[in-house]
Amino acid sequence: MSAPRGVDPIERAHLTGVSAPTPPVHRYDAPDHLCDLVRRYWVPVWSLPPGEVWVQEVLQYPVCLVVVSSDYARFYGVTTGLSSVDLAGSGWAVGAMLQPAAGALIWGGSVSEVTDRQVDLDEVPLLAGDDVVGRIRAAMAPDPHDPACHRAAIAVLEDRLSRVGPVDEEGSRVNALVARTEEDPQLVRVDDLARELGLSERALQRLTRDRLGLTPKWLIQRRRLHDATYRLKQGTVVLGDLAHELGYTDQAHFTRDFSRLTGRPPGAYLADQPGRCDSSPERVDSPGPRPSTR
Repeated sequence: MSAPRGVDPIERAHLTGVSAPTPPVHRYDAPDHLCDLVRRYWVPVWSLPPGEVWVQEVLQYPVCLVVVSSDYARFYGVTTGLSSVDLAGSGWAVGAMLQPAAGALIWGGSVSEVTDRQVDLDEVPLLAGDDVVGRIRAAMAPDPHDPACHRAAIAVLEDRLSRVGPVDEEGSRVNALVARTEEDPQLVRVDDLARELGLSERALQRLTRDRLGLTPKWLIQRRRLHDATYRLKQGTVVLGDLAHELGYTDQAHFTRDFSRLTGRPPGAYLADQPGRCDSSPERVDSPGPRPSTR
């Protein structure tokens, strides 16, 4: 039970709801010559009243990110827990969601070094210099809402990313590994994943550690929670049925995993969805949404 093909990744990863609004996000595909390195680009633009803050919470994919905003420019390793960003005032960001293999190539070493970390772009040799950040900000300056400005800013990033060498054999394998894990909801055991890829569990562990900064178990658990988030957003799910669809032995295990990562039980998240139907006991395991504005 995965989200249908064509569903934007933000619908599976971004913890939005009635109490957790999000600004408009413009999304752009990567060109064919960069598709092994970049999954997509996104450009959020926001303007909030004085004193209002929107907390953006995301269950990040197993990939690194490059983000240049009006205030900062960073390279992000994978956040193993819940990623959170506060939006206030007016601003924008231009982001590249990389492919799994790209993180190590751009960072220049094992991405385990940047897991749960973010570093300034000037600390990443491939992305430093040539005033990359200044050129992106100049491209966005005329009108952050204008798609033409977005394309100009993305072109600056693409010029630099195109200097990355071709994805190596191990990188291609890790791209395929993550794609397989995300696409097949029946893969719920590490040994099954290793067997399908023709690897020993030890080799699989090494591959995911060095190229992703993660464990195979994390990949499976994160896929499950992405699927759960997407289904809960539909507003009509029965939690016990959902737990079964996700491969959990019972609803309690699902509730524990979801609560541990998001800070709220799935019933509370479900209750905060605009498409939610009713509040029957079988659908709700905790009343009330978690506020995300402050």
